[in-house]
Amino acid sequence: MRFLITGGAGFVGSHLAEELLSQGHKVSVVDDLSTGSIENIEHLKSNPDFKYVIDTVNNVNLSAELVDGADRIFHLAAAVGVKLIVESPVRTIETNIRCTEIILNLAAKKKKPVFVASTSEVYGKSTTFPFREDDDLVMGATTKGRWSYACSKAIDEFLALAYYREKGLPTVVGRLFNTVGPRQTGQYGMVVPTFVQQGLAGKPITVYGDGEQRRCFGHVKDVVRAIAGLLQTDATWGNVYNLGNPEEISILDLARKIRELTGGKSEIVHVSYDQAYEVGFEDMTRRVPGIEKIGAAIGWKPQHDLNKILGDVIAFYRARV
Repeated sequence: MRFLITGGAGFVGSHLAEELLSQGHKVSVVDDLSTGSIENIEHLKSNPDFKYVIDTVNNVNLSAELVDGADRIFHLAAAVGVKLIVESPVRTIETNIRCTEIILNLAAKKKKPVFVASTSEVYGKSTTFPFREDDDLVMGATTKGRWSYACSKAIDEFLALAYYREKGLPTVVGRLFNTVGPRQTGQYGMVVPTFVQQGLAGKPITVYGDGEQRRCFGHVKDVVRAIAGLLQTDATWGNVYNLGNPEEISILDLARKIRELTGGKSEIVHVSYDQAYEVGFEDMTRRVPGIEKIGAAIGWKPQHDLNKILGDVIAFYRARV
């Protein structure tokens, strides 16, 4: 098949391209390199089944051409990372909603199936664990900048499902939980690569808040396998699925574990949320995915535990020193 990946030079997008190429498909990617990197896809350029375009999805004429040349579309292009979201809320909202609307509108004209990447952030401040796809969403106040991302991705989901119901466009939504692996950067606030780089350099590992907040981390190889599977069966159309690993760890324990794995020389220091992001920043105590629905739909479950995830990230950064 011929697949188009928007945001295909990003961390997840580049791994998805690898997965699809390994299955024998043809892959085209479009990326404006605002958060992605040409380095992520450098090793794919020699593959005759791989093509890339450096441009924005907002270039409607180009996007129309790319959509027309694909059998199915993975829409991953979005503003990513808490740091970027807090610092650039206008860009976050406009990028997430406008680009999704463009892709869905173009795909609907030719009934090209679309996967829309969403996020665990849409669950907001919910305290019902694990999170289920049909749970209510509990958003924070509009005066809190971080919720602009969650709301924009929730609108993406509403758009995808509206196109399915009203226009008959095959769509499927995947809510990605913390996805980690080689090539992920800590530049936009991603915790694992940040801790790993700090640990390898012997610098203080910076834990925001008290570190008791708990998170679940999924290996990017597992996640892209799930994403690919969801768009290659029509049984998933019109549905939302959690994509993550339910194995939990506190951020403080994560810091201790990474310190040990990277040489044990780093001090662990606590930084207030006000100092790290903005005054009044809100965080969630837990974020745990229920993954029964995707398991029933395509037989998917994670194959990599946290030790494997951290080992792969550490090896990646050690090789770059």
